[in-house]
Amino acid sequence: MNLEQRINLLAKLGNYLMENNEEWKAVKERAFITNAWFAPEFIDLACLSIANQFLRENLLISWAKGYAIPTQQNIPENIGVVMAGNIPLVGFHDFLCVFISGHRQTIKLSSKDEIMLPFLVNKLIEWNPEVAEFVAFAMQLKNCDAYIATGSNNSSRYFEFYFQKYPSIIRRNRTSVAIVSGEETEDELESLSKDLMQYFGLGCRNVTKIYAPQDYDFVPLINKLKAYNYYLDFHKYKHNYDYQLAVLLMNNKYYMNSGSLLFSENDSLFSPISQVNYSFYKDKIELINSLQSNEDVQCIVSSEQIPFGKSQWPSLSDYADGVDTMKFLMKL
Repeated sequence: MNLEQRINLLAKLGNYLMENNEEWKAVKERAFITNAWFAPEFIDLACLSIANQFLRENLLISWAKGYAIPTQQNIPENIGVVMAGNIPLVGFHDFLCVFISGHRQTIKLSSKDEIMLPFLVNKLIEWNPEVAEFVAFAMQLKNCDAYIATGSNNSSRYFEFYFQKYPSIIRRNRTSVAIVSGEETEDELESLSKDLMQYFGLGCRNVTKIYAPQDYDFVPLINKLKAYNYYLDFHKYKHNYDYQLAVLLMNNKYYMNSGSLLFSENDSLFSPISQVNYSFYKDKIELINSLQSNEDVQCIVSSEQIPFGKSQWPSLSDYADGVDTMKFLMKL
């Protein structure tokens, strides 16, 4: 397989996702049955984002031109890829990067997301049997030449120890924040509610902390969030919501409530499921500068940074943790 063939295969896969035929619908349903956090609407959202942002031929060609990707790797390395499973197909970008690079990869899937990617890889093999030489799945990663591993802060320490002798990218917990001014339109507030609520707030690109001016009125945003009160129909989410509400009540803490999302004034960037933290700021420029240098921040959503509602629509060059995966692969 040369680079052109790999790009054509991925573009064909994007068309397959958009067709959404009965075969793919059955796979998505099985993924939801396996993991109740993968609500059908979120699986569809992930597929739509991947198809539109990653798997368009013109985007792939333009992106690949930015790197010295050989038509074929003369001596392909074997890259061990440890994938997360917090949201549907969250590891797809790593798969795509290694595939485009021409290196081989051995993937360790998360038990939370082990249905869809193997099916899509098998679909690629069905279209071109050579793919089987470049992609494999394993329960344990051994004898790889380099590693890309995504996990929690705790697991990252294990990865750093285990892969210390090899070239590697080790990713840790990250989250996203929003900065509001009080001048947002109704549409912008509705879009911000998506950044808060899509994927039940489980993604590193989900907003878990809001920064607002001292006199900010939260009521318009809270009213927009009421559209998500049906989340309480999902028992896993409702369990978290009931628990966090009880904690706030028992600690006699001030909170605001949209009916499905709790607002609590808290300095932490990370908030539990069903809760968003908020703080007040005085100097917006100073705040942005401090957040841009914070290793815990994946995205800053604001009128000046990532637009409201776009946090879950990364482009091919929006690399997790700000580490250029393709640059890493090309240096091996």
